[in-house]
Amino acid sequence: MSEIVDLVIVGGGPAGLTAGIYGARAGIKTLILEKISPGGQVITTDIVENYPGFTEPISGIELIDKMVEQATKFGVEIQNTEVTGIELSENQDLKIIHTTSGDISAIGVIIATGAYHKHLGVPGEDRFWGRGVSCCATCDGMFYRGKKVVVVGGGDTAIKEALFLTKFASEITIVHRRDRLRATKVLQDRIFSMSDKVKFEWKSIVKEIIGENSVNAVKLGYVDSDEEKILNCDGVFIFVGFTPSTDFVRGFVEMDERGYIITDENMRTSVPGVFACGDARKKLLRQIITACGEGATAAFSAEQYIENIKGSAYE
Repeated sequence: MSEIVDLVIVGGGPAGLTAGIYGARAGIKTLILEKISPGGQVITTDIVENYPGFTEPISGIELIDKMVEQATKFGVEIQNTEVTGIELSENQDLKIIHTTSGDISAIGVIIATGAYHKHLGVPGEDRFWGRGVSCCATCDGMFYRGKKVVVVGGGDTAIKEALFLTKFASEITIVHRRDRLRATKVLQDRIFSMSDKVKFEWKSIVKEIIGENSVNAVKLGYVDSDEEKILNCDGVFIFVGFTPSTDFVRGFVEMDERGYIITDENMRTSVPGVFACGDARKKLLRQIITACGEGATAAFSAEQYIENIKGSAYE
């Protein structure tokens, strides 16, 4: 059997890193498995203003760098590998984590894999993804200096990204299926104050992304009429919600109809010794601060479970 790790955390965003910090400080041998690099959605965030302790805005990358430094300082090991599945050992005390680098055995597992941006599922989206269609203004905004872009969505993420794009684009059109934004008031106030650059297409949806070698327009439809409209643009940024990154544990732990993992208040899933936290979990508010709080709770619950299993082994 491979070496047994006390605690494996799948995912290296704020929830996973916080869980790692709490686990390592409790004296638990802790391993974080991250498919690409630590950070998750946070590293695509230009400015974080609502994380306690920072009186001035901090970039998502800076915040994650500090978390990684703190986690590794306490002895957390971070490995770059993709987890493809989890199953129980024969006696069900151990969890076998299947990865693209081989199997790992652990007493406790915390799932902190977060979520990824939803796609629209319209013609032209896949064709131009990464070539005019994006879900990261921080990553791609600089390519649209002096150009016209469309932002799809009306929540906090969409408006934050639209505000970032005002640094580059000459004109931004926000396409939203409702007649009002869902973003918080402070973000609404900011975006409405930029009427010289930002326009709105209310109660509208993107039906097609049009172009030859690159994006040059979108076809809009309207939710309360059969009207259609061609809107010229050079790029499309899509922010219409998230899908949890939980396919690898589908059928292993209980989920809701959207794929979010169901836990109790102590972050315990339907499988003993398996916990979940952050945006992969069914909950009301998806913010960095809630992910961190849940990561701490998950690590504490995991510590109790691990110590109980270890204690039973010596009785």
